[in-house]
Amino acid sequence: MVSINDKVRLSSCPSRLVSALPENPYLLLTPGPLSTSQTVKSTMLRDWCTWDDDYNNIVQSIRARLLQLAHDNGSLTCALMQGSGTFCVESVIGSSIPASGRLLVLANGAYGARIGKIAECLQIPVVVRDFGEVSPVDANEVARCLEDHPQTSHVAVVHCETTTGMLNPINEISEVVKGSNKTLIVDAMSSFGGIEMDLPNLGADFVISSANKCIQGVPGFGFIIATRGAMQECNGRARSLSLDLYDQWHSMEQGGGKWRFTSPTHTVRAFEKALDELDEEGGVSARAARYATNQENLVTGMRERGFEPLLTDEFQSPFITSFLSPQHPDYNFGKFYERLKANGFVIYPGKVTGADTFRIGNIGEVYPDDIEQLLQAVSASMYWA
Repeated sequence: MVSINDKVRLSSCPSRLVSALPENPYLLLTPGPLSTSQTVKSTMLRDWCTWDDDYNNIVQSIRARLLQLAHDNGSLTCALMQGSGTFCVESVIGSSIPASGRLLVLANGAYGARIGKIAECLQIPVVVRDFGEVSPVDANEVARCLEDHPQTSHVAVVHCETTTGMLNPINEISEVVKGSNKTLIVDAMSSFGGIEMDLPNLGADFVISSANKCIQGVPGFGFIIATRGAMQECNGRARSLSLDLYDQWHSMEQGGGKWRFTSPTHTVRAFEKALDELDEEGGVSARAARYATNQENLVTGMRERGFEPLLTDEFQSPFITSFLSPQHPDYNFGKFYERLKANGFVIYPGKVTGADTFRIGNIGEVYPDDIEQLLQAVSASMYWA
């Protein structure tokens, strides 16, 4: 046990502090929360005051650095929001669509469908166009949907649908949506920071992501990057006090990084460290390359062991892959999962309604050597083979 005096000494010696942190019993191969670095975790051992300038300067720095990742040309702004990624999505849906507005959701998985449920709960008129779980959103069909529903004011789509690992053709979708003069909302929860995104060029009005995804922070808040015009139009539209996006943004703008209500201070500080580590890795392009290598090695190795991905390579994202479960009478996901966990790896159950699958993510503090060790653990865990 670490004594109080030892804790004091550790707090002034980051290297010793990191070495004193407990080791993780397994690696998270999930789409988030994900395995984070020891140095990111260590930053949460200090307390922060939400009113202090030191803390609010961190918030302002994070907002500015997120805009840099988005390739801001001066047209964008950023707000942080407490809660999970879904909280952030709900804040955008509930704050951006006026009482007279209509929402079209382009769905091909559970997270697109969830946006439709959010709209229904908020009593916002919504049409959900379901493209099926194994097909990408078709931009030509989006154009037809907008013709069929001319009263549509806002369109929402998920960039990387983690139900399957599908990467939707966001640029083609945006071209159609913005060409029809509609407001575009992009759920980039599992993609922002893990793949280059030039948001001014993309043309989306709102892009939403979370601290515990590709930037490799910990859960506790998400962020919304929006055009300044779209953010300002949210004024007075919110259907919730806590999730009022305009008020949250306005408070940060006018208060120098001040949140309206208690912020997740430890998570915010960890996120700043995660941004530092993203820079040290070489930025988004370098991280994207690592994720792509992880995913390619994963699929190659799993195929060698008799597993097939649900999606074709053409539609597959580099963030998470769904695999078809073995067609063997003795196979049981729960048993397979526990064996992998005992060997140091945690994977995700399937979320696809039309097929028996499981999912393996390769984002976070995960490297090609980790994937190789996972593949060895898969071989050791195939009790039915």
